[in-house]
Amino acid sequence: MMRAGPNRDYYLKKRVRGATHTQAVIVLARRRIDVLWALLRENRTWTATPPPAVQAA
Repeated sequence: MMRAGPNRDYYLKKRVRGATHTQAVIVLARRRIDVLWALLRENRTWTATPPPAVQAA
């Protein structure tokens, strides 16, 4: 069983929408890989809280 948090919520949302366990885990893994790739691309480190939004001039 997963710990409570945004990943579990996302997994359960996919299950409610009809995805099998395997499909939900694959979608969750893809989401995590997208975040990892963005961190590598932008040369940033992971923070649990999102960075402050940049306001348009």
